[in-house]
Amino acid sequence: MPDSLLPRDGLVIVAKRDCPTCVLVEPVMQNLDRAGPLTVFSQDDPTFPSGVRSVVYDSELERSFHLRIEAVPTLIRFAGGQEIERAVGWDRAEWLRVAGEAATGDGLPAWQPGCGSKSVEPGVQEALIARYGETGLQSRAIALGHWDDPIEACFERGWSDGLPVVPPTDERILRMLGGTERKPDEIVGNIPPNLSPCTVEKVAINAVMAGCKPEYMPVVLGVLEAALDPLFTLHGLLCTTHFSGPLVIINGPVARSIGMNSGVNALGQGNRANATIGRALQLIVRNVGGGIPGAIDRATLGNPGKYSFCFAEDESDPAWEPLAQRRGIAAGRNAVTLFHGEGVHGFIDQKSRTPEELVRSLAMGLFGVGHPKLVRAGNAVLVLSPEHYRIFKDGGWSRRQIEDALYEALKRPGKDLAWGAQNVAEGIPPTHAEEMMDKFDPPPDGVLIVRAGGPAGLFSAIIGGWPGQRVREECQAVTREIRP
Repeated sequence: MPDSLLPRDGLVIVAKRDCPTCVLVEPVMQNLDRAGPLTVFSQDDPTFPSGVRSVVYDSELERSFHLRIEAVPTLIRFAGGQEIERAVGWDRAEWLRVAGEAATGDGLPAWQPGCGSKSVEPGVQEALIARYGETGLQSRAIALGHWDDPIEACFERGWSDGLPVVPPTDERILRMLGGTERKPDEIVGNIPPNLSPCTVEKVAINAVMAGCKPEYMPVVLGVLEAALDPLFTLHGLLCTTHFSGPLVIINGPVARSIGMNSGVNALGQGNRANATIGRALQLIVRNVGGGIPGAIDRATLGNPGKYSFCFAEDESDPAWEPLAQRRGIAAGRNAVTLFHGEGVHGFIDQKSRTPEELVRSLAMGLFGVGHPKLVRAGNAVLVLSPEHYRIFKDGGWSRRQIEDALYEALKRPGKDLAWGAQNVAEGIPPTHAEEMMDKFDPPPDGVLIVRAGGPAGLFSAIIGGWPGQRVREECQAVTREIRP
């Protein structure tokens, strides 16, 4: 801190009018001023306190920041330009120790706590660090001209997915890093296709651009770690000409704490956490790994979910086994499941009233994934709506019963699927004509069942998978626990 901002000798008090304790000790400050020398740094009002000759309005909070003020009033004694001692709040014994007999405070209570300093209010501290402190950020800063539009500058540099991004200023990055316990220089992994190292700081930068809040950071980091699991085959998913992109499903208390949507319109727009967490992953792949559409990303058509495809599972029914728990995560833990998902296919059944009827009906919808005559060519996610789930629940069926019944209902004779059968060229080799063929992998990997959606409407959703999943040893959905 520049020496010119502080006295070399004497007392300094940092205070604000919007603090009952500061107002309480105003007579003490006046008495200390008479004993002198005293300087008061007022955070919110240049006329407070009255009756003190040297009041400095710390409107930019630079002095408060450099003095590391966490609460007001704070009393500090300086000698030779160095801080000797301090007292925080009003404590008569401490003020007498620091300032001497002029701090008696006759008629005041012996003790009263202070208030939070304006310099540590939410969002302020990061801005002050960016302005006056050492940020510790290692990413290269981009200097813009005075008249440049930061949002347009992000577009021009290719940092956007086609929608406007939030300019990643130092203070926004610092605020985002405050959402995780992990160090900014920790390397999360190498991002394909360029296999560029990605630090927590770079994750924070892209989370800022995506529009995330700091409390989303542990989830964004967990999503990225799941995507970098070799079994997810992110590089292959980036290169495919298929529709698919990363589908993110969140389980655990964190989904509720950050306000994720698992209910009405869960797969649609309108929820900040759902929209920005999925988008952050896509921006990291683009901006750190170089996964740019038209370059390494060669999707024939793609799908709108490649902007962001993220939602939480509805865990409101304690009788239901959540997806993450089914896939090996302990109950009550936060987890992410990543699936290679194409677009949403709506499933309508307003007539079935028994579990047996609904399973057969769902199987008919699931047969269409990829192509009705293709088998083991990618798995699927079944998003079971509340009204369809109620049919299974009322019938006493658990997740495992639904999975097993679907697996059986999705078996078909190979002769019906062979090349040319039903006058359709697509299909499987005729060598399988005498076999019963499974549409998907066995449970729990073939059809990942997730509960979500609004309470009205006998509509569920089918999300087809990527044909790369047919090589099970090399490509699967991945479920990982989310670290703080």
